[in-house]
Amino acid sequence: MECITWFAPILPGKLEEWKALDAEMSGSRREEHARSRKRMGVTREVASLVQTPQGDFVCLFHEAEDLAKAFQTLATSDDPYDVWFREHLVSLHGLTAEMLQGPIPATLHFDYRDAG
Repeated sequence: MECITWFAPILPGKLEEWKALDAEMSGSRREEHARSRKRMGVTREVASLVQTPQGDFVCLFHEAEDLAKAFQTLATSDDPYDVWFREHLVSLHGLTAEMLQGPIPATLHFDYRDAG
């Protein structure tokens, strides 16, 4: 299993829109989001809001058997939910489908796991 933690900026003036998207993904579109992540092969996804003097960011954790394949699946999917989600990635974070196709947006340097 692979995992990655990475940050995406929330573009200036987009914080409330990001919060609304977050509420929609975990509320009325929760099942669609779960199906999307299942298609991607993602077994865990965590998003945290980080507010700094340099701006607002979302800190993301993703876990999957093959992270590159997961991001490529999202980047190329024609599923209506995935298309809707990608549109929000562009408008809220400036991330494009091309950026999701690789390489993965962060490089893992350290991964401690308790052997017990």
